[in-house]
Amino acid sequence: MDSAPNRIGTVYLVGAGPGDPDLLTLRAARLLSAATLVVHDGLVDPAIMAMVPEGARLVSVAKSRARHTMQQDDINALLVREALAGHDVVRLKGGDPFIFGRGGEEAEACHAAGVPVQVVPGVSAALGAAAAAQIPLTHRENASIVSFVAGQCKGLADQNWAGLAGVGRTLVIYMGVATSDAIAEKLMADGLAPDMPVAVIENAARPSMRVLRGALAGLGALVAEQKVKSPALIVIGEVTARERHLELARIAENAA
Repeated sequence: MDSAPNRIGTVYLVGAGPGDPDLLTLRAARLLSAATLVVHDGLVDPAIMAMVPEGARLVSVAKSRARHTMQQDDINALLVREALAGHDVVRLKGGDPFIFGRGGEEAEACHAAGVPVQVVPGVSAALGAAAAAQIPLTHRENASIVSFVAGQCKGLADQNWAGLAGVGRTLVIYMGVATSDAIAEKLMADGLAPDMPVAVIENAARPSMRVLRGALAGLGALVAEQKVKSPALIVIGEVTARERHLELARIAENAA
């Protein structure tokens, strides 16, 4: 990738996956290894950032619940400005750019300014975390429906989540650590059983990964007591107990 004064650069919306560099697509790895400008999220694993060539320009647009390094409109403007100046831009996002990554907003801003965009999908946080924890999001005995929701947003109590979780369903909650107690209360108020199994997956697909299990009624306490921090996903449904069954089966086989 290069830049020149009379050309318009391309913005590449690249999914970094859940954290493990081995889970990058080949195209994502190629783009990173040739990048001259990378605009990246704050939760991208350092091992992935290490793939960027020395001397490339790095711009962090990290976001947290309490603080945004750069507002989304400013990020959009940055991508457009750099591309119009002739630079190819790798916009590196955790997970997949189009699943709670605001990639759609960034693509729209670029298209409106006449900037070409290419999207490089990544393993979504939900799929990567579930795989790393060996939790099947679907299973013919437990779940034929999977729903993704954002747990950190305005008006959480007013959102209608009825039917998203329960028997035969799996609910995956992004950005739900800070509101885990309210999420549990909301789901139980909608009729979900207090003893519905849940799992909290922290730092998925990384050496520091933790998988915490419990019941819906104790979700908030589990998150607080274990001091769970982002990046973390909450999975609610009977499938979260299946790995425990496999573990017990392995123990029984080893003891036989």
